[in-house]
Amino acid sequence: MLPNLRLFQLISPSLPVGAFTYSQGLEWAIEAGWVTNAKELHDWLLGVLQQSVTSLELPVLIRLYHAFEKQDWDQVTYWSTYLYASRETSELRAEERQRGKALSVLLPSLDIEIPEASESSLHLTQLAGMALAASRWQIPLDQLCSGYLWSWIENSVMAGVKLVPLGQTQGQQLLMTLSEALPELQQQAMQIRDEDVAGCTPALAIASSRHETQYTRLFRS
Repeated sequence: MLPNLRLFQLISPSLPVGAFTYSQGLEWAIEAGWVTNAKELHDWLLGVLQQSVTSLELPVLIRLYHAFEKQDWDQVTYWSTYLYASRETSELRAEERQRGKALSVLLPSLDIEIPEASESSLHLTQLAGMALAASRWQIPLDQLCSGYLWSWIENSVMAGVKLVPLGQTQGQQLLMTLSEALPELQQQAMQIRDEDVAGCTPALAIASSRHETQYTRLFRS
């Protein structure tokens, strides 16, 4: 039971890493009229889930988890750097660094010792810190992946609820619909080979780039 509770803590919106302050380009997509209602928000988020979260982020998280289990610091460095290099805009790279550093500051307060060999990796991406914490707290990998996917859709839907805007009921309906796709997407992520780990979200990259100069902004990305 304790590993499950630690997982809930790790993916909680109350975790002080600032996840709620980022929209990953969604704010500009809404400003530009690309996303104007619940259906379009669903399609946008599902596309990002399919073409980035479960083809890039989740496979990297899986590999980082195994690397921390084996204390393979070269692999920790490689996959953290790979994910960071895969971020296509300055805002997305800044988000990786900021969330990673915030988690690396928090973990020692939760009795998670950060190995010196992995410190720079934790400063590059939050996924490294999540993988380290999950390994130390003995959170099963499949549960970690499910929790990460849920936290991503929850943060993204809540951003859309504020920005479109949508009602809270529509937000909950979106969470229900999107979550139905997660088991299959997680299985796909588990089977991706090293050479196929990649994301392809050109619309998100354009939106993120344009967000950098957006006149009024609620979110940092």
